[in-house]
Amino acid sequence: MLGNGVVGILSESTNKWERRVPVTPSHCARLLHGKTGVTRIIVQPSTKRVHHDALYEDVGCELSEDLSECGLILGVKQPKLEMILPDRAYAFFSHTHKAQKENMPLLDKVLAERATLFDYELIVGDHGKRLLAFGNFAGRAGMIDFLHGLGKRFLNLGYSTPFLSLGASYMYPSLAAAKAAIISVGEEIATKGLPSKICPLVFVFTGAGNVNCMYWEKRFPRLLSTEQLQDLMRNGCPLVGISDITCDVGGSIEFVNQTTSIDSPFFRYDPRDNSYHHDMEGNGIICSAIDILPTEFAKEASQHFSDILSQFIGSLASSTCLDKLPAHLKRACIVHGGALTSLFEYIPRMRSSDLEDSVKVLSNFQPAKMKHTTLISLSGHLFDQFLINEALDIIEAAGGSFHLAKCQVGQSTDAMSYSELEVGADDKAVLDKIIDALTSLANPGEARVNCKNNMISFKVGKFKETIIEKESEIKSEAVVLILGAGRVCRPAAEFLTSIGRSSSRQWLNTCTTSDSKEKTSVRVTVASLFLKDAEEITEGIPNATAVQLDVMNQESLCNYVSQVDVVISLLPPSCHSVIASACIQLQKHLVTASYVDDSMSKLDELAKSSGITILCEMGLDPGIDHMMAMKMIDEARIRGGKIKSFTSYCGGLPSPDAANNPLAYKFSWSPAGAIRAGRNPATYKYNGEIVNVDGDNLYDSASKFRISDFPAFALECLPNRNSLVYGDLYGIQNEASTIFRGTLRYEGFGEIMGTLARTGFFNTEEKSILRNEKRPTYRTFLLALLNSHTTTPLAEPIIGEKEMAEQIVAIGLCQKRETAIRTAKTIIFLGFHENAEIPISCKSAFDVTCLRMEERLTYSGSEKDMVLLHHEVEVVFSNGQPTENQRATLLEFGRSEGGSSYTAMALTVGIPAAIGALLLLGKNIKRKGIVRPIDPEIYVPALDILEACGFKLHERID
Repeated sequence: MLGNGVVGILSESTNKWERRVPVTPSHCARLLHGKTGVTRIIVQPSTKRVHHDALYEDVGCELSEDLSECGLILGVKQPKLEMILPDRAYAFFSHTHKAQKENMPLLDKVLAERATLFDYELIVGDHGKRLLAFGNFAGRAGMIDFLHGLGKRFLNLGYSTPFLSLGASYMYPSLAAAKAAIISVGEEIATKGLPSKICPLVFVFTGAGNVNCMYWEKRFPRLLSTEQLQDLMRNGCPLVGISDITCDVGGSIEFVNQTTSIDSPFFRYDPRDNSYHHDMEGNGIICSAIDILPTEFAKEASQHFSDILSQFIGSLASSTCLDKLPAHLKRACIVHGGALTSLFEYIPRMRSSDLEDSVKVLSNFQPAKMKHTTLISLSGHLFDQFLINEALDIIEAAGGSFHLAKCQVGQSTDAMSYSELEVGADDKAVLDKIIDALTSLANPGEARVNCKNNMISFKVGKFKETIIEKESEIKSEAVVLILGAGRVCRPAAEFLTSIGRSSSRQWLNTCTTSDSKEKTSVRVTVASLFLKDAEEITEGIPNATAVQLDVMNQESLCNYVSQVDVVISLLPPSCHSVIASACIQLQKHLVTASYVDDSMSKLDELAKSSGITILCEMGLDPGIDHMMAMKMIDEARIRGGKIKSFTSYCGGLPSPDAANNPLAYKFSWSPAGAIRAGRNPATYKYNGEIVNVDGDNLYDSASKFRISDFPAFALECLPNRNSLVYGDLYGIQNEASTIFRGTLRYEGFGEIMGTLARTGFFNTEEKSILRNEKRPTYRTFLLALLNSHTTTPLAEPIIGEKEMAEQIVAIGLCQKRETAIRTAKTIIFLGFHENAEIPISCKSAFDVTCLRMEERLTYSGSEKDMVLLHHEVEVVFSNGQPTENQRATLLEFGRSEGGSSYTAMALTVGIPAAIGALLLLGKNIKRKGIVRPIDPEIYVPALDILEACGFKLHERID
């Protein structure tokens, strides 16, 4: 059918909003009635196409669903697979030439049907630029859509603006009509102005090209990282929104983690808690990231596109031989007659080396089996000039192997591409030969000296030598998936990937079963919503791979879970039930460091039926606290003892030298959760009586629990929620007269926080002071809080520590002068005496206080945190043996090792979770269902491994 002169036009099927056409009716008329080689044009009917079917009929086109008579079939976007007919030529945006994983089924279908595929994106002129694109209509549509959303956002912030009268781009019948609406808004602004509170209104444009896009690769700095944005917003930046016309998810604007649609063009990102929302009513900034913007001006975009494409259709429709086509069309042919053309022979190589598929990585990772390996990086015009083919040919021709570790492809012919390849060979001389040949490719001689477009840059990493074992001695490998990319993830990944190294073998042999020794090598995949975060966790860790994964995408989640032996979820507890359900379905064990909640408890029977273990509460608190407690309790019972009293304290604190502020506390995460936890009610048992502490009095109750066991630290304790549940969990409810669990803080913390709470710093309801016409400052905010407690209000806040302390006592917020002075010091340290304006994002006193604490109570680069876990157990015996007071303590400080820093909290949460995964891999844990680390089969080996890892667990009996 190739070259028969009959052209088909597809009905677009990928998106309901896709109204563009590859060829307009007017251009069809020229093709049919000129000497172009086009004899017929058959158009599939469509009721949503921007040009009605009747217009095509009027110029001589035929309407039919059946395109089987067509030798050349044109579309805009890729068609459904069933639309690919045998032995036809197709032209559309296929998104396959970079081996894009999601579009490989389309490429396979084209190959299977012996079809021919031309890609518009690859039609490039002699000047090196694309000839076919939808012009600057994406930029225009994106700007108008953003102004439309800006009006709605300002309205939610309390401001009426002329932008409200603008519609979205698709609402206008033409670009001219949209421009007229914009001009009208501009005239209204020029005449009436904008609300003063949002002025000056500044627009910033970045990038270059038809759509003002910002192309980005991972080797370059981002335009705006999430951390930078959070810092800006904390410092009062008035940023309202962003229109990412590039629609580059996880790209130059890091927080853009999703595309939006024409139906729902915006999402709202709140930098304060890193949360995403699909409304415009709360805190944060709005963002638009629509990936089909040109179709909003479908008529003009189609006209522009058809002006150029129509010049090539005659050649494409009448040619039967690829070699007779013009060079720019020949280069754009990915498949011809069911076979990849020579320029695109690299595609199957890239597919077989796809890092995103963990199974492929494990089964096809050839360099790991080679004795000598090295990492090389290539950058330049690798794909548009097809130099990647030459590089891969050099490797394979020499007898080496390669693994594609990273690949970022330039988004235009002006942009460079970048690839990292791990190259391997059994003979060092062969690997040297490969490197020499690649060096010659990157540094061409005189024969190619004028071919600047073909030049690539080349860098060689360190050579590695792998000891190849005999086939019978090759060790099997386990795979663990870690979900999350917080601070606790790296210690977990490092611990697991250390399994199998000589340094780990001795304690591995003593602490695990014979089953686990069969798998003495562990590969880790770290998955995060943002690939960059996962890559930061795995950087420099052998046997660790980073992938991007949204756990709420069930298909994607199941894909990764199915490929591993054990899953560790270090995500927020709200995600665990979704992940657990996938693990149950696929019969994979799961470890979490979070408390067992109702949603997890309900999965117990399902997990048992599936034959899997879901090991929860495997961190510090909960986690190590369970294990230390049960070891003490079980050993006491073996000796015939009963538990008379159980007291447990745990806290994450600054190390003493870092406790250098009046509160003697610092946050390594958002303070909001910690403050709320300090307002929760608590219940415990003391000398046989049940004691309840309401949330309003919890902070003040800390002074009742002073810890004397550690003379180097002046400590107190906040009762921790419901201690009685631990009586049931540990089996001591009916024998222990005291059951108490608490959270450690340095002495004085509770009374200061209690005074701040009574002053109103933690009130969550909106206060009128934050809605005044004039934005309040921190000083006026403080004045309002103090004056709300007295009938003789002050005109100005008292700034001096002594005077402020006297005022705090005088109005009844605190009785102790010493506490009042420390409270005053804290207020001044947090900057509430300053004249700086409070950011508009703060809606309540709680918001203001959290913001100040997050800014002022953070760890500096050299400061370390501290974790202290302490149990006291009183054991009585019926055989006349004296009562014993048993104590067990874990004291851990943040570490700096090999140029990396680790918080004590990250170590004591991440490593226990990893140990849980190791025990599951080794089949140490026989229990199925929802399990906590309170059984000897778990806590005995786990505590031994913790000590082998350098954690000091001190025990003594008085």
